Amino acid sequence: MAKIATIAAMPNIHELLAINLRKYRQEKGLTQEELAAESGVASEYISRLEAGKRNPTVAIVEKLAKAMKLPVRMLFAEE
Repeated sequence: MAKIATIAAMPNIHELLAINLRKYRQEKGLTQEELAAESGVASEYISRLEAGKRNPTVAIVEKLAKAMKLPVRMLFAEE
């Protein structure tokens, strides 16, 4: 029988979003300011998201994903 990872061992959703948002933004060659201009989300808010200090709405996550031409699920994917 395969072992299932415990919930405690998994990063929380805020950490996943923070890690993936920064990773994909950098892979796309975008600064926080450029992503802000493309998405309509303030650069200060993006900075706080990447630091794991904000709890975004689904609409904000969708704007960021669209601006980076990614499916929303990629911002919550575990590697």
